[in-house]
Formats: sequence, C-alpha cells, structure tokens
Amino acid sequence: MDLVLRGARIADGTGAPLFRADVGIEGGRIADVAERLSGPRVLDAGGLVLAPGFVDMHSHSDLQLLAEPDHLAKVSQGVTTEVLGQDGLSYAPVDDTTLAALREQLAGWNDDPPGFDWNWRSVGEYLDRLDRGVAVNAAYLVPQGTVRMLAVGFGDRPATESELDRMRDLVATGLDEGAVGMSSGLTYTPGMYASDDELVALCEVVGGRGGYYSPHHRSYGAGALEAFAEMVEVCRRARCPLHLAHATMNFSVNKGQAPDLLRLLDDALDAGADITLDTYPYLPGATYLSALLPSWAAEGGVAATLERLADPGTRERIRAEIEETGSDGAHGVPIDWDSIEINGVRSAGNAHLVGHSVAESARRAGIPAAQLYFDVLVAERLGTSCLMHVGHEENVQAIMRHRTHTGGSDGLLVGDRPHPRAWGTFPRYLGHYVRELGVLGLTECVAHLTGRAARRLRLADRGLVKPGCAADLVLFDPDTVADTATFEEPRQQAAGIPYVFVNGVAAVDDGRPTGALAGHSLRRSA
Repeated sequence: MDLVLRGARIADGTGAPLFRADVGIEGGRIADVAERLSGPRVLDAGGLVLAPGFVDMHSHSDLQLLAEPDHLAKVSQGVTTEVLGQDGLSYAPVDDTTLAALREQLAGWNDDPPGFDWNWRSVGEYLDRLDRGVAVNAAYLVPQGTVRMLAVGFGDRPATESELDRMRDLVATGLDEGAVGMSSGLTYTPGMYASDDELVALCEVVGGRGGYYSPHHRSYGAGALEAFAEMVEVCRRARCPLHLAHATMNFSVNKGQAPDLLRLLDDALDAGADITLDTYPYLPGATYLSALLPSWAAEGGVAATLERLADPGTRERIRAEIEETGSDGAHGVPIDWDSIEINGVRSAGNAHLVGHSVAESARRAGIPAAQLYFDVLVAERLGTSCLMHVGHEENVQAIMRHRTHTGGSDGLLVGDRPHPRAWGTFPRYLGHYVRELGVLGLTECVAHLTGRAARRLRLADRGLVKPGCAADLVLFDPDTVADTATFEEPRQQAAGIPYVFVNGVAAVDDGRPTGALAGHSLRRSA
C-alpha cells in the first residue's frame, strides 16, 4: 500500500455510527479498511474523523478552477468533487458569438481573466480541459440557458419546432460527452424565457440518458412554493430525476414557510418521485447585480440592456417595477435597497461601494438608490456582484434536516468580497450546525455531504469509505473544525481540516496546501 491512515474514527458516508479502523490507499483507491494495516508511509490519524471527500453539489468554479487550478478555496475545506455548469449558464456548449456574450454576462460571477485560453467549444472539450490537471474532481451539467442562446438567441419568444429539435440535440450531445444532467436558471436570461413544455422536452432527453435536472427555478421569493411545485411537475411529466438547486425559502414573504416546501417534496417522494436538493448554510444569497432587472430589460444581452439603461424613460419603468411591484429577476418582491450589498466591482473607481448596501452608498452620494444602482450597472457594464440579505435561519435549519438534503456552496470565487460560503460551507456545516447547534448528527451530516451526493451523481466509486472506492478523503478534528471565512475577510482557510486527499494524492498535508493537481472530470457513463 502507498499510504496507511491509522486509527481514525471513520464516518463512512452512509450515516452509520463512527468506527475506528485503518485505511490503506494504493493506486489512488482505497485498498482496505481494517485493523492494523501496514505500508511504507503511515499517518497517525488518532483523534481525527476520516470521511469521504465532500461533494459540492452547486459550484460556480467553472472558470476559476481552470484559471487557478490549485483551487485553495475548495480543497482547504475538504471538497474533492464539484458540480459545475449551474443555473443554466456556463461556457459549454458554445460558438464564438455565444461565448463572447457569456463572458460579458457572467463576468460578475466568474470574472473574464485577460489572456485566458478559451480553447474549447463543446462539453467534451471542456471536460478534456479539466483533465489537464485541476485540484478537485468535477462533474458538469449542460446549461439550458446557454443551449437556448445557441438555438434561439437572446429573445423572449417560444422556440420553433426546429429550434427545439436543435436544443434536444445539444443536450443529448452534452450528456453523451459526459455531462451528468442539465441545469436551468429560470430567473436569468435567456433561460427564463423557456416554457414548461420546452423544459419538459429537454428533461425527457436528460432522464432518458440517466441524468438529472437541476433548476434554479422561477422564484425564491413571491410564489416560491408554486415555483418549486412547477419543477416537480416538469420532472413528473418528463420522467426525469429532479435536484433542486439552493432550495431556500427567502425574502420576508417566506419566513417560516420551510415546512410547506418540505410537505410538497415529501408528498412527491411518497408518490414515487426521485427528488434531492442542496442548500448552503448561510442566510444571504449572492448573484450578479444586474440579475435584479426585469427580464424584458435584460432581453438581447449586455449591449441591449445598457441601451435601455441609458434612456431616462426606460430607467423609470424599470425602477417602478423593481421598487414597487417586484421584478421577475428579483423574485417578484419589491427590492429593499438596504438588503442589497455590492461585494464585487471591476473598476477601481467604484471600489468604495464594496461592502456597503446600495441604499447606504446612495445616501452618502445624496442620490436615490435606484439611480446609484443604474449608474453602477452602466459603469461596470453589468460586471458587478452583490449579496442579498434575505434569508431566515429557521428555514435554513428545517431544510437541511430533510431526508434528501445535500450540500452546495453556490460560491462565487471572484470579486473584492465574495460570499464566504465559497470558502466556508462544509466546515460551517460540521462546526456550527453539528457541533455548536446540534441540528444534525456528525455522521448524518457527513452522509449528506458525501454518500448521498455521490448517489445523485451516480458515482458508484465515490462518497464512501470502503475498499475499491476512489481515495477522495478528508481528515478533520470534530472539536475544532470551523469556517473562518467572514463577510469582511472571505478568503480564509478553514480550521480543523489538516488532511485532504484527491484520488489518493494529498491536496492538504498537515494543514498546508500542496498545490497537487490530482483531480479530473467525472463523466456520466454511456
């Protein structure tokens, strides 16, 4: 054996009680789990818990994993597998025109690094690029919004039959090239322009190839419960497994409403539906600042949106919808500008806005909040990110207890002050919600973050500590594991996670990142 991890208490990813054993690693896989193994290198793991590597079911590392492949944000918190291509918007499959539009639209999520080599166009080529060497394993979802851009364009209209056929072909090809499913962002353009019938047609392709559908559905605010129910019905019609992305109940209208969501899901599960969900253990959400615009204002892409923002009459129409009635981009809830914090800009001239709410910065400038909002969008060409302080602790705790729950960071890695969930999600579950609050038991929580997630991805050799599985492993101290990332200082390595192994190679060794690039793409089998 290459390495023996000796004497750890093992949380094996099934939820079973802790047990003590040695784990032997050979050739990147778990060779044995038994008492008193021997090998050329023995690591004393006494006092630590050994778990499968954590699976981030909702990650936005699509670009940064390639730009900075050592990926400290994730390996330092024990993540060994991420699911990319989320919220219906990512960089494959694309053509040159679509890629240029996506680079602009997603700059607030992922940046647009100068000199970056965009040497892929298909899903398979993107996965090949990951296989050149990255710190963690990565699975990919075909992004429905990107697919609609390719087939239909940026307009708010129904797809023609030939366009729908092309979208079916694009989704099928992406799955055949290795994607594990399809995502949607139904509050983001242009994916939000799809009807339920269009989504059903695409989900039929996904389900027929053994994948799953992961929607960011049409509202997390007003009408959230109805939006969840809509996705359950889409997947029932399509006979496609459903994974609900960042399944939160946010905004004031949904305070205390988590039990209603869980009843909806339990009723569907009891009727035979295949449903899972993920959440992050924080109250604020995060997205790009222009996402709050009504869909009609964002139709046509960045240039068309900026033209509308330059017209005073159109600005006033947008302001009334955002502030008074609630836009579809803002989940149907009138915006409270005190709850919207700018946390990332691209130009030094707007750096003073970072860390402050739109309302606070507007008061300092002596102008209406909506005016500041519009001016920033124009100055930054929409490449601005924000935090939305709209969550409820009782909802967060109730949903994480659900029998189908998994963990997803939904973490953006760029910007001046990215949401700390990008660096802290998994240790926060183990430290705050397990040790401090007792919301979940330790082995139960580990199962949520590992074995349950691997089952959704149909990864038979991941997510468990057992012979034959890939040696994606994390050793943590249950008494000290904690997130140290804060909203003021978000890029902070977790405490209490001294060892992380990806495919048997140490990514974190005695608390020190090694820079190893042992990860690769995880492709759906044909």
